[in-house]
Amino acid sequence: MNQHSARYTSLEQRVVFITGGGSGIGAALTRAFHHQGARVVFVDINDAASQALVDELRAETGEAPCYHHCDIRDVASLQQVIAETGREFGPIHTLVNNAANDDRHDWREVDVAYWDERMSLNLRPMFFAAQAAAEQMIEAGGGSIINFGSVSVQMALGGLPAYVTAKAAAHGLTRSLARELGEHNIRVNTLVPGSVITERQLEKWISPEDEVAIQQRQCLKMRLEAEHIAPAVLFLASSESQAITGQELAVDAGWA
Repeated sequence: MNQHSARYTSLEQRVVFITGGGSGIGAALTRAFHHQGARVVFVDINDAASQALVDELRAETGEAPCYHHCDIRDVASLQQVIAETGREFGPIHTLVNNAANDDRHDWREVDVAYWDERMSLNLRPMFFAAQAAAEQMIEAGGGSIINFGSVSVQMALGGLPAYVTAKAAAHGLTRSLARELGEHNIRVNTLVPGSVITERQLEKWISPEDEVAIQQRQCLKMRLEAEHIAPAVLFLASSESQAITGQELAVDAGWA
């Protein structure tokens, strides 16, 4: 974590559950919460990257987050890991629904099976993770759920209609759950990242020319990286945001 990052004492020893926490933005979140003294549990399907992250943090701090291999499309397995987390570490205080897949697709070529698979990855796990974690939060007297939206919704980006639809629904899910869970002191917000330059994005979608074009459109002429997303998520998890729910917080360098 950047030495200048804020320290949130309200996150110390809190149990934080992160989906897709082994690489990209998720790894930055795992690192950030770990350095806040939180008890981090994360799921992913990339065993190599996830184990490397666990080893890195253990070597650095003497302690390590807890990693479970879990395909979040398997709702029963996801909810089982969430239940096991509560039994082993105590009730989950913060749920970060980060995992997603933004593979490009032509609207002409989308069939029912592909559409359903995209929803099973980019939308369905958010609800069922929240359903399971919220029960623990109610027991503990409150908590924070942070759903990841996408700037693609505001910008109506082309080439990925199923992904954009799922992310638009995630924004609706946030507002609905904020209403449902507010009486239990559970806050639900959406974090909206911009064009975050991760290894995957560079490998699959963003060319050097694309990156130049994106920065030209951003108000802030900077390379947006995963480490820029983590501080906003920490804030939404901390008691400093105790009166904020049902909101969208964009970290996009002013792209949208």
